[in-house]
Amino acid sequence: MSILIEAEPAPLAAERAATALVIIDMQRDFLLPGGFGEALGNDVSRLAAAIGPCRAVLAAARAAGLLVIHTREGHRPDLTDCPPAKWERGPPGRRIGDPGPMGRILVRGEPGHDIVPELVPAPGEVVLDKPGKGAFCETDLDLILRNRGIRTLLVCGVTTEVCVNTTVREANDRGYRCVVLADCCGSYFPEFHATGLAMIKAQGGAGGGIFGWVADSAAAVRALA
Repeated sequence: MSILIEAEPAPLAAERAATALVIIDMQRDFLLPGGFGEALGNDVSRLAAAIGPCRAVLAAARAAGLLVIHTREGHRPDLTDCPPAKWERGPPGRRIGDPGPMGRILVRGEPGHDIVPELVPAPGEVVLDKPGKGAFCETDLDLILRNRGIRTLLVCGVTTEVCVNTTVREANDRGYRCVVLADCCGSYFPEFHATGLAMIKAQGGAGGGIFGWVADSAAAVRALA
């Protein structure tokens, strides 16, 4: 069955069976006080607005039978997969691996690494742990998508200009069509959110923007219904 997503720079027609929902890094470490986002000096409350729209799209995707993929950024407990340049960014005492209010910061298996309660994965949904910003870096995401015949990705998550943009660019290079749902994404910096979305749909025409399309949660829910 085909679906039509109202988007910019142009509507996108896609096959429902070849479409997946990817929710990027909606984790306690990024969205709640005491995690990695706050350790870097950010106002984590700015990301909360994306939770409700993500929840609506997630419910619609489940009802439509879409493949749903949740990603979590984090590192092995021994930090052997954490590049020194990334670890050094945090202030001493609040770096990756240091103890925080939700356990060791950005470490797999700790409470802060978990996805926020509103978006907890359902049984059978893919949960993909990644050590980097992009969801294709050192993961089997491309294999999962190709095994299921996926061509179009509905993309949500945080932050817009970092992990979302990086994943969309990686996906674009691999031939996937990406629709970023603007209100399902968020940034600690509103101007970066706006610019990140503008770059995705820039230089576009009937075939989409340079990296993909931009829509919103309402358009996605309508298309999936």
